[in-house]
Amino acid sequence: MSAAERTGDPVADNELAAFFSDLQSFRRVLLAVSGGPDSTALLLLAQRWRKARKTGPELIAATVDHRLRKESKAEAEAVARLARRIGVAHDILVWSGKKPESGLQEAAREARYTLLVRLARKREADAIVTAHTLDDQAETLLMRLAHGSGLAGLGGIRTRSERDGIALLRPLLGVPKARLVATVQKAGIPYVEDPTNVDPRFLRPRLRRYAAVFAEAGLTPGRLALVARRLARA
Repeated sequence: MSAAERTGDPVADNELAAFFSDLQSFRRVLLAVSGGPDSTALLLLAQRWRKARKTGPELIAATVDHRLRKESKAEAEAVARLARRIGVAHDILVWSGKKPESGLQEAAREARYTLLVRLARKREADAIVTAHTLDDQAETLLMRLAHGSGLAGLGGIRTRSERDGIALLRPLLGVPKARLVATVQKAGIPYVEDPTNVDPRFLRPRLRRYAAVFAEAGLTPGRLALVARRLARA
């Protein structure tokens, strides 16, 4: 683990090319920005990377308002204001209709990607970019272990995949969440803390409670992500 990973240093400008080089081959990309610290950092860093280049893809940001909390509309509008302020176009997408009583997180995820793909086609975007982090990868591996996943599932989140013909890119998958939080805080940008991230009804938040215990045993996010990469190669 590097010093930056240990201390949660903000992401530096000289790291951006390595993170976003894959975006260069696309004409237009859609950034999925919820308003949380990870995706807010994605918006800031991608815009910083693109601004420093003479050529590159057009950036468009999108926020999905799931309408699951009364604050969600205002949070989406705050992301829209930030995007406009830094010169990035922005769309708000609404998950309307009745919500399921069970499997809510899975249904919300499916609705989110459906709306993003639909917007990508409308905007003629070649790719959708999400802000999955090293911590997300580690948690995903643990969740899939808990569910008894096979080798393919234990390969975790891929840096690049596809959905309905649209590329899905995750350029920050190797970056610890703490560094993205530090990046947004250094920029003085407020962000949303989604209460479902600590809701014990869901498995992922329950696993986060034991992160320190796992790390003490050597199961750090970096080590778990390394296992996922090796299983993906296998």
